[in-house]
Amino acid sequence: MTALFNFESALLCLLLLICTSSYLHQLFPGWMDRNKNGMLTGFMWKAARVGERLSPYISLCCFGMAVRLFIGK
Repeated sequence: MTALFNFESALLCLLLLICTSSYLHQLFPGWMDRNKNGMLTGFMWKAARVGERLSPYISLCCFGMAVRLFIGK
């Protein structure tokens, strides 16, 4: 089943996008800030902002998702 039709997979993809964007923003802050008006880079810049501002909640969600994947359904 694809991530579009499964809520758990969609949530996992969103968490991975937020975490990856935050990590890339730490590595390349100038590139992300300079290209924040583009289609893909703008969305990644916004996801990086969400990851930076809500990092305790995002990390709890990632931990919860990891536990859910390891334990199973």
